[in-house]
Amino acid sequence: MGTTRRPAGEDLHELHVLNPATEERVATVPAATPQDVDAAVRRAADAQRRWAGLAPGDRARQLRRFADAVDGHLEELALLEVREAGHPVASARWEAGNVRDLLEYAAGGVERLNGAQIPVPGGLDVTFHEPLGVVAVIAPWNFPMPIAAWGLAPALAAGNAVVLKPAETTPLTALRLAALALEAGLPEGLFQVLPGTGPVAGDALVRHPGVAKVVFTGSTTVGRSVMATCAEQVKRVTLELGGKSPNIVFADADIERAAAAAPDSFLDNTGQDCCARSRILVQRSVHDRFLELLEPAVKSFTVGDPTDPATRMGPLISAAHRERVRSYVPESAPALIRGEVPSGKGYWYPATVLAAAPDDRVAVEEVFGPVAVVIPFEDEAEAVRLANATEYGLSGSVWTRDVSRALRVSRAVAAGNLSVNSHSSVRYWTPFGGFKRSGLGRELGPGALAAFTETKNVFVAVDPLTDPLEESQ
Repeated sequence: MGTTRRPAGEDLHELHVLNPATEERVATVPAATPQDVDAAVRRAADAQRRWAGLAPGDRARQLRRFADAVDGHLEELALLEVREAGHPVASARWEAGNVRDLLEYAAGGVERLNGAQIPVPGGLDVTFHEPLGVVAVIAPWNFPMPIAAWGLAPALAAGNAVVLKPAETTPLTALRLAALALEAGLPEGLFQVLPGTGPVAGDALVRHPGVAKVVFTGSTTVGRSVMATCAEQVKRVTLELGGKSPNIVFADADIERAAAAAPDSFLDNTGQDCCARSRILVQRSVHDRFLELLEPAVKSFTVGDPTDPATRMGPLISAAHRERVRSYVPESAPALIRGEVPSGKGYWYPATVLAAAPDDRVAVEEVFGPVAVVIPFEDEAEAVRLANATEYGLSGSVWTRDVSRALRVSRAVAAGNLSVNSHSSVRYWTPFGGFKRSGLGRELGPGALAAFTETKNVFVAVDPLTDPLEESQ
């Protein structure tokens, strides 16, 4: 996942939030210090003990009230997302609704966080899911609301407290969610938001001995650092990192449908998506036909004002990130397709499709922008080999009418989330996570709450039955 740099000379005590579509400052918020982090973790620990002591039904009821509060402010949250992240308003509305849905789903699991009764000789053996304590969630800027909720909703449902550090560029929705939690009646200190920089607030949060688990979404480089720091304290960690996902199109697929669906797979959120299918692998016999169909599909992808419901692609997050994306597409790059973007202010970058060799930098590294490569393949074996020729393994798609091939290829591709004749990667009721350097652990789905607990085993010895006749003798 891409990163941004702070402008030289910027006040480290404040975070300036810019609208990526207009480059205008929309807010300034204080940046947390290590002292702020320490105080927040201590407050969280106090609140967590009381929260974990509530009856499960009461905890679930409070989370549903939080979900209701979010539901009542969906449009407000969506417009904040448009302003701070540049997301098209239609996408931002979905993201706000996803936070509500995650809270409701997690609330339904509170009373179903079941242990087990294990048959053993000499007594009764049972297991309990005990909350960890204080959980740190470090959220990215590409999907600020939903990814924050991936961590905070199940963590709270499992009986933990949460301290959330949003990305420097996108703190506004997180701050509003924390305010809504308090308005909904969640205990003070249970869910706190600490805007701040990664090297200061983020590092202090990861290192704090009062934090039992860190959930981090971001670049593989930073993820390795977070994991190494957590290892010093044998601290639990979930990592959702980068991706370079394949979109494999076989000759027997519905080529028209595959080409029509491809733009969404790498242009959604302006390509700032770890699951973006930015490596399009097309069987050679249909390669030219696929490109003929892909070009009008890409060029019809509406780019413009994020507040317009018709807009499908907005700007990149920042000027620095735009320069990073540009570095992958030099002027001499063999562009097959280039879209158009608005003139004037805003961090715009056109949809770009390149011809590339399998080992080109743009074909193996995560660009994190609206850039895809098209690479031909001969047969199923080569398709799988090309799909796996990357350090990442987060997601991918397989387009074919052959069910057996779909299953063979899905099992052979080293990725955590595969879709057949679809580009859907994320559903809150199914597990999500990556292979290889795309991450560690799983989020979402039926096991989400258990990931924020310790399993405790309890054995109760049962006295053997004594014969009453023997006792009387």
